[in-house]
This record gives sequence, C-alpha cells and structure tokens, in this order.
Amino acid sequence: MSTIAIHDTHHDHHDHGHHKETFLTKYIFSQDHKMIAKQFLITGIIMAVIAMGLSILFRIQLAWPDKSFPFLETFLGKWAEGGRIKPDFYLALVTIHGTIMVFFVLTAGLSGTFSNLLIPLQVGARDMASPFLNMLSYWFFFMACVIMMGSFFVQTGPASAGWTVYPPLSALPKAVTGSGFGMTLWLISMVLFVASSLMGGINYVSTILNMRTKGMDLWKMPLPIWAFFLTAILGILSFPVLVAGVVLLVFDRSFGTSFYLSDIVFGTQILPNEGGSPILWQHLFWFLGHPEVYIVIMPALGISSEVISVNARKPIFGYHAMVYSLIGITVLSFIVWGHHMFVTGMNPLLGGVFMITTLIIAVPSAVKTFNYLATLWRGNIRFTPAMLFAIGLVSFFISGGLTGIFLGNASLDINLHDTYFVVAHFHLVMGSAAIFGMLAGVYHWYPKMFGRMMNAKLGYLHFWLTFISAYLVFFPLHFLGLDGVPRRYYVFTEFEFMRKWLTVNTFVTWAAILGALAQVAFLWNFFYSIFKGKRAPQNPWEANTLEWTTPVEHLHGNWPGEIPTVYRWPYDYSKPGHDEDFIPQTIPFSQTMSSNLPHDFEGNEEAERIQREWDAQNPPAEQRTPQH
Repeated sequence: MSTIAIHDTHHDHHDHGHHKETFLTKYIFSQDHKMIAKQFLITGIIMAVIAMGLSILFRIQLAWPDKSFPFLETFLGKWAEGGRIKPDFYLALVTIHGTIMVFFVLTAGLSGTFSNLLIPLQVGARDMASPFLNMLSYWFFFMACVIMMGSFFVQTGPASAGWTVYPPLSALPKAVTGSGFGMTLWLISMVLFVASSLMGGINYVSTILNMRTKGMDLWKMPLPIWAFFLTAILGILSFPVLVAGVVLLVFDRSFGTSFYLSDIVFGTQILPNEGGSPILWQHLFWFLGHPEVYIVIMPALGISSEVISVNARKPIFGYHAMVYSLIGITVLSFIVWGHHMFVTGMNPLLGGVFMITTLIIAVPSAVKTFNYLATLWRGNIRFTPAMLFAIGLVSFFISGGLTGIFLGNASLDINLHDTYFVVAHFHLVMGSAAIFGMLAGVYHWYPKMFGRMMNAKLGYLHFWLTFISAYLVFFPLHFLGLDGVPRRYYVFTEFEFMRKWLTVNTFVTWAAILGALAQVAFLWNFFYSIFKGKRAPQNPWEANTLEWTTPVEHLHGNWPGEIPTVYRWPYDYSKPGHDEDFIPQTIPFSQTMSSNLPHDFEGNEEAERIQREWDAQNPPAEQRTPQH
C-alpha cells in the first residue's frame, strides 16, 4: 500500500500547451482529459434533462389518469392519441427513464466527468495513460446515447420491459410493441456503453497505478481518487457479465435459441422453446446490477469526502477507515446480488447467505456516514453550494440506506418486492444521493473546469428547491409500498385499495414538477457562467490538492514546468501553529516546521535538534546534490 510510483518528469512534454490545435482537435476529438471531462458532463446533463422530462410525462399519467392533455398528443403523436399516454408507451417511458439515469447519467456522467477531470490533476500526471483510448471512451458513450434516443423514432417505439429488461418481454420480439426493434437498439446501445466504460476503467486504473508524481504514494491520494480507482475495478469486473447476458439474449431473439425461454404460450400458439430460464438473465443482470449501485454511489461519496473536508476546514475524520470502507464495499458488492431475487424461488439457505452479506455491507456504508458527521462536528463550516449538496448526499444516504435494511431482509422483502417501497428506497439512497454528489462536484470544481465561478445565490436556490422536492417526491412513496401498491402500473384506478393513493400521486407529481423547475436555475447558472461568470482565482476554496496548483488557463499537460512533488496527505486543514488554515500537499514538512519554530519550538532543544536533522536530510531543491 505504500508503494510510490516514479514519474519521470524529465520526459514529460512541456510543449503540450504550445502546439497548434484546430477546433476539431481541441473541442470535438480532443485527447485532453479536461476537455473530455467537459464532454462527459455536458452530455450527461443533456441526458438527465431528457430523463427528467420522461419522468414528468409518466407522473402526469399517474396523477390524472382519467384526464386528457392535448399537448401530449402534440408532443408524442400516436403514443398519446386523444391526449392520454398509451399503456405500452407508459412502460417505455419508465424503461428509458431508468436506463438513462442509471447508466448514462449516474455512471458515465458522474464517473466519466470527475474521473477524467481529477485523476491526472490530483495524482500529478500530464494526462491519462492513453489519451486516445480516453477519447474513444467518450465517443462510444455518445453513440450509445444517440442510439438509445433513436429508439423513440422507430415505428414500434423504444424498449418497454423495464430498465432491467427481463425476459420473456425482452426475448420475444413480438411479445409487446416495445419488444421489437426498439429493444434491439437498447441492446446495441448498452454494448457500446459497456465498451466505453471498460476503456475508461482500464485507463483510470492504469493512470492511478503508474503515473503518480514523486511522493504521491497510495496513502497520500485524495479520497476521490480512491473512489474512482475502486469504481473502475468494479466496472472492469462486472460489466462484461452484462455483455455476456446480452449476447445470449440476442441469440434468443434472433436465432431461435432457448437460454431464457421455456414453455411459452403466445396467444393460442405454443412456442417450441424448451429448457431455458428467465432466472438466468436475472443472475447475469444483477451480478452487474448490484455492483452498478456502488459504481454509481462510490464516486459521489469520494467527491463529498473532499468537499466536506475542504469546507469544514478540518482533516477528514478517519482517512484510513474511509479507504478500507470503500475497499470493503467493493469486495462485498459482488456477493449480494441475490437480494434482488428473493421472490424467484431461491433456496432459503442461499437466500439467508445473501441476506447476511447484504446486511454486512451496511457496516462500511455506516462507517462512511459516521466519518462525514465527525468531520462536520465542530468544523468551521463554509456553506458553499457544493457543501450544501455534499451534506444533502449524507442526508439521503442515511434516510435511503435505512430502508435498505428492510429490503435486505428476505422475509420482509417478499412483501415489499416490486412495490413503490423499492422505488422510494433506491431513488433516495442511489438516485438522489448520487445526483447530489455529482452536483457538489460540479459546483466545487467548476472553477477548475471553466476558469469561472458559478453564481452562489442561484446555487442556494437550486439546492433548497431540489432538496425539498426530492423528499416530497420520494418519501411518500414508502407508504404506498407498505400498502402493497405495485410499481410500473399504468393507472391506480383498477383496484379499490390503490384508489385512495390517487391524491398522494397528485401531490408527488406537483413536487416532481417543482423539482424539474428547480433545475432551470442550475442550467442557467451553469451555461451562463461559462461565458459571463466571474473569473476564478487559482485556488478559490483554499484547498490542498494538486489540481489547484495548475494555472487557471488550461494547457494540455496541466503544469507548465516540472510536476510538483508531494510531501503530505491532502487534508492538512486548521493545523495548530500554522499561519494559514490549509497546507497544500506540495509544501515540505520542513517549511511548516520552520514556520512553527518561533511559536512551538523556542527553547525546546529536542524539537530544534529534530528540525536540524530534517533540514539536513531534506535540503531545498536548488541545493540538492545528485544523491538527493
């Protein structure tokens, strides 16, 4: 764990910022990790707006199932004839909303943005290990987005089997309207997305292991880097399993095989498929699907660790415990997938094993929560928009995580499975928490990405409206689930026990519309500030990590001269005896010890002797002989 990667700065390309670049090479097919991070972020924002729009459409259907809205027919055409969304298109909306949010926003948009931006900057590297592969990872992601959205323009419409695309709906092209060509496009899109994730993940791991600057050992890495590193490992190990499952699904759809199909009656016709099992797809999908939950949340947790420490002006509490908890989550996430399958007829003994591992994984998650709270405790807190969103993440992580204890218990999950309780749980603990972590990162590193500051007042407005509306949307859904209301139903008027929840659905829909309107403040703030925002100083938050030592004006290569050497961990805030309340990683211990000497060491012969020995062993760079 203490291995130091040697980075030969003498062979770095110091002229990266001087070679001639065209518009295409600088902004479109860029190999600069900072530009690729912006591409991931802006694409992720666009996809998030689309997914949010889809959610508003199906929430309108749930709130007012018997009313007609002419604008829906104008906007959706044949899918909303008479101003009412058709049942099969309703399921398509739910499917694409979930797919976009889980994969394209919370995975690619979050990890793709901040892994690209921060890994080279925070470990002290000129760029990624393979800039070309990095560029390809973005363009594969972009093509996946285009193909997924293209499914809205095919005759049969987009995929409609839920974002988990369970067979037989996904395996039989004629099962429902959304099982046709739209489902094929969904599968192609996901394969491209997985290819993008693998290229990115291999790049992130290689860069962190091999390209750290001098002095940057593993225990001096900022917590976001640990989170991105372990997230990349999760993706590399789990995403190929989804591709294997997709290949088998394509065989069932197109070549008459029976991996997932058996004893199917279609109308009056008995299909010849025998021997397959849809449970096989569930095993393959959830072997990716549960690590995917942590692929989504771990980068947000890492970002929040940095933001909370910087703005609390305190060292992060329990740095080593935070790292070990991330490692524990990474390992345990591979042996809990069965808790999604308690109702499949699983052997009770096996179900018990999955239940125990699911409850155990709550331990490292709780460690992180307590460490956040301990870092905030008695801190000199700066309530920047980034800090508010990071604290919001902690709130959602606690409130949403507690309900996970219910769903992780096999006997309770049998009653709650596929109800709105599940929807409420994962939208809080994964969806809202990860989105808030992503927004914390955007507000915190915006000056580094664009060289300008976002408007703080609009940031506060954005936070409070989003925070309040998120709880108003998802908290009431727990009670629907406890009453047995199933998810993905088109209307709530078919069963007597569900009708009493119509008023709650109306309330939730208005809250969702409020949350959507709150994002207008963010979008305006984000895009306006790129061009008109106040110019950012080099280190606006007085942080310690290496990215704030680079110039405000971007250059390909990050540092104009030699890459700085790292001497200390990244969380030296409010250190007693030091004039400033932060000490950057590039400041040698001898400098801070010398500055403390008049205050702490005067008359202390032992301390003065230690100082002299340190100075002898660590002379200034200009006085060093070759052996140093």
